[in-house]
Amino acid sequence: MTIGQRIAQKRKELGLSQEGLGDRLGVSRQSIYKWESGTALPEIDKLVALSKLFGVSVGWLLGLEDAPSAPPNSELTEAQLQMVEEIVGRYLTAQPKPMSQKRRLLFKTAMATAAVCLVFVLWSLFERLDRVDGQYASLQAAVYSVTDSVNRQIGGISAQVEEILMSQNGLTADHSTEIIATDYVQNTVTFSFRAISKTFSEDMTAWLEVQNEEGSVSFGPYAPQGQTFTGEVTAALTDDIRLYIVFETGGSREMQLLDTYSGLYSDSIPQVKLQTNFMWGALPEDSTLVLEEASVGRYLYTTRSYHSVPVQIRAGLFKNRKLVAWAEPCAVPSSFRGFSPHDYNFFRLPDLTVPLTAGDELCLAAVVTDQYGRVFVETGDTYTLDEAGTRLVLGDTYVISSADGWQLD
Repeated sequence: MTIGQRIAQKRKELGLSQEGLGDRLGVSRQSIYKWESGTALPEIDKLVALSKLFGVSVGWLLGLEDAPSAPPNSELTEAQLQMVEEIVGRYLTAQPKPMSQKRRLLFKTAMATAAVCLVFVLWSLFERLDRVDGQYASLQAAVYSVTDSVNRQIGGISAQVEEILMSQNGLTADHSTEIIATDYVQNTVTFSFRAISKTFSEDMTAWLEVQNEEGSVSFGPYAPQGQTFTGEVTAALTDDIRLYIVFETGGSREMQLLDTYSGLYSDSIPQVKLQTNFMWGALPEDSTLVLEEASVGRYLYTTRSYHSVPVQIRAGLFKNRKLVAWAEPCAVPSSFRGFSPHDYNFFRLPDLTVPLTAGDELCLAAVVTDQYGRVFVETGDTYTLDEAGTRLVLGDTYVISSADGWQLD
């Protein structure tokens, strides 16, 4: 497993989204995406924070050791319990046969003294065990400190080795890329690039290959200017874009990664967070959803935290991605205390009776149009009516997508 795969595994075990893990570590969702996709490595302090959050060592995250076992508990061991039992047994076997009242009094006094001694012995034993536990904890902390120091050194050496290998094995003596324009109406991005071949020859030509989730596109050929190849390319705007330089000499082709760009598309989308109380008073009755005056579930609201500017926000109820009814903008309801109208947009659904069949999906969704005319849909919780037709089962939450496949009128 790679470092990114290990991070993704532990994140999913904790039930965290990439955004949720980023919030825990004080980084962006794009940083988590880069770590898990292998396009970037976490910094040392983030590796330490990840190891603490996941309960594993940094060495395990780097693939250098197995995950540590659970720390031992502080209970008495079997040998220690046997020691205590032996001490008690010695006093019990020393108990004399029936005796006179005077001797019985002396015996009781002796037993009381023995009990005090036993308590003292046990107290001393437990105190020693506490000291052993403290010493163990100190030793464990020292081991972790040494491990962390070694991991830091290994990380530094690995980075240096990787840099040296890339420098030695790379095809370019120097290269760079840059975003020079973004067209959100056409949903494209334009890059400029520069690359100098280490093994330049007069008959060499070059192509620039752009790869994304949808495939790859080649641009060129480009003729050299001196020993330098330069150019500009326009490609589809997506979240995962990789730029490669391809050198061709005498029919032989060699390719090298120049740069990786992540999150360009997501960062351009208005992030309208939709919140609902849909399940409060919105359960199906005889496989029919009923929203009426007293239904709290008829209200939904969006937060005002945008990456780009939304020109229009509409909210409504959808059944199988088909519009059931639009909600009207409204003031903050009296039942929603502490909500400022400066931070939230509230909407109210009309009275509704919606017949349902098994497998039907219901969700409240916000349809957002940005200043470039792009339309996006962000849903709240999505519910599916079970096969018995008696309850709604919670499914996906906060899924944002383009408006493809949604019937909005």
